[in-house]
Amino acid sequence: MNRSPLSQSLLDRFLRYVVVDTMSDPHIVDRRPTTDGQMKLLKMLREELTELGVRELVLDPKGYLVARIPSNLPEGSNAPTIGFMAHVDVADDVEGNGVKPRVIESYDGNDISLNDRYAIVAEENKELEKYIGETLVVTDGNTLLGGDDKAGVAIMMTLAERLTAPDSFAHGEVELVFTSDEETGSGMDAFDVGMLESRCCYTLDGGKRGEIEAECFNAATVEIEFTGIPYHLGAARGRMVNSLSMAVAYIGALPRSESPEATDGRYGYFCAEEIEGTSASTQVTIYVRDFDSKGLERRIATLQSLGSTVEQLFPGGKVSVSSKIVYRNMYEAIKKDDLIMEALWKAAEKLGVELQEKIIRGGTDGARLAEMGIPAPNLYTGAHNLHSRFEWLALPAMEESALLVEQVIAFWAGVDA
Repeated sequence: MNRSPLSQSLLDRFLRYVVVDTMSDPHIVDRRPTTDGQMKLLKMLREELTELGVRELVLDPKGYLVARIPSNLPEGSNAPTIGFMAHVDVADDVEGNGVKPRVIESYDGNDISLNDRYAIVAEENKELEKYIGETLVVTDGNTLLGGDDKAGVAIMMTLAERLTAPDSFAHGEVELVFTSDEETGSGMDAFDVGMLESRCCYTLDGGKRGEIEAECFNAATVEIEFTGIPYHLGAARGRMVNSLSMAVAYIGALPRSESPEATDGRYGYFCAEEIEGTSASTQVTIYVRDFDSKGLERRIATLQSLGSTVEQLFPGGKVSVSSKIVYRNMYEAIKKDDLIMEALWKAAEKLGVELQEKIIRGGTDGARLAEMGIPAPNLYTGAHNLHSRFEWLALPAMEESALLVEQVIAFWAGVDA
């Protein structure tokens, strides 16, 4: 199949990166990155950037790679440094290692069989009809694909290739940031923002073609410890307090109408994500999300109050509630500089691309970066059904995203790409 050099480079890089095992582990809290494969891919990217002639490279052993590509504008230009960010890890919702991608050269519009058990059903994936005759990449049905976020990684590496080429378009200084452990929610915990000079940094961590995002949830993780009083079951009456029963009562009191499966749009939620324990002691992890920061605080306060209620229902039992803010709504930083989003709209206008601004019912490393003072909207990559075995990537959308990025760079440089 005939492809543009840009399209072929994007595909080749994506296929090369997704077969590197980089599934992160949210249960590891004392090591960064949490898995060896992430550092393996970061080192691979460093080698490729070095081969492209990029000289300003920093590989932090905690799992961050920062590359700086100098401006080629005339001396005295005041174009700001801008950045782009993607993460190398993949989620663990289904198996994320051992990925075997398959390229569909010319999609025929029908269901896509992944293996003898699973298929991507066209009726359930309406976006597929937009790519009849186009190139898609799918899984073998046993793992996720890794478009989140190796599609973003491939776009940024292809961008580096084009910016360092002898015939590159005029551009200001560009920083490329590759992070690890984004899927654990703590990937930016050890990041030194002092490594960056960017006025803003666009994350390439989105999905559907044309979707850009400047607003995300405020997020907190709440850990609840239930301590019971164990006793021999044969003599437990009036003496035993079962911590598992306490945890079940606690989770059962969470409003069903404010769960992930019952909400969409701007509605926040409580989600009991994990439970582990015995009759003596049980630990529960709850994810709390709200677009409004005060709403997040109210939700955390509700969980603390519920802990006191459960203690009263189970005399002698103890409930300890602790919370940690994971990320904040990135819009608070983005709205302070109108040019950040204007760059996207102007870039799309140049390409004749239709953009849709959406809200993220989740978060990105960009949300953490925004808290550190560098605004970071999120751009699409063409990946669909993220975190699932039914994931698929549309190459034309990926190519369009790369072209959009080039136009964004040109906007900040004040030139035509």
